Amino acid sequence: MLIHLTMEDLLAVRDGEGSALARRHLDECDQCREELERLHQRVAALKALPSLSSPRDRWPVVRAQVLTTRRRQRRKLGAWISVAAAASIALGVGVGGLITPAADQPNSLAMLMEETQRLENVLRSFQPETRVLNGRMAGALAALEDEISLLDARLARARSLRVPRDELVVLWSERLELMDALLNVHASRSTYVGF
Repeated sequence: MLIHLTMEDLLAVRDGEGSALARRHLDECDQCREELERLHQRVAALKALPSLSSPRDRWPVVRAQVLTTRRRQRRKLGAWISVAAAASIALGVGVGGLITPAADQPNSLAMLMEETQRLENVLRSFQPETRVLNGRMAGALAALEDEISLLDARLARARSLRVPRDELVVLWSERLELMDALLNVHASRSTYVGF
């Protein structure tokens, strides 16, 4: 019964460390000689492969890719937050437009203005300009503040045009709702301080 050389025996013969028995078998066995020849061919093919070297400083490219990906994610998130804020404000305006103030509340405009002023004072106590916010929170706050600015412009125009009191009440109600939403966002941010 003929026993062929193992890969370890072939490697040892190739490296000049094979036993006399393994070398004698290699001289007599065509199949083992062919396997040794294929082994030499594989080694030569591997040596013929081009050497690849990695660039020395890939950090700027990797960093640029990471920053680009983050910007895209922030833009998507900001867009969704803006859409959600606009939808909630539109819903509030729509519902606010359906609700008309009662005629028996002559001081409701003054009460709305006082409540809005109170919320602004509470908001200042949070010191929002000194706090660090994540992108989502900053987007929501920016959307609400933009809506309040637009509403303030509408209020200023309404006062200059001397619109009816009922329309002013609706505008101040909308402003109060937006201020309340803004305060809720700031309050939820200040209660969650976990890392």
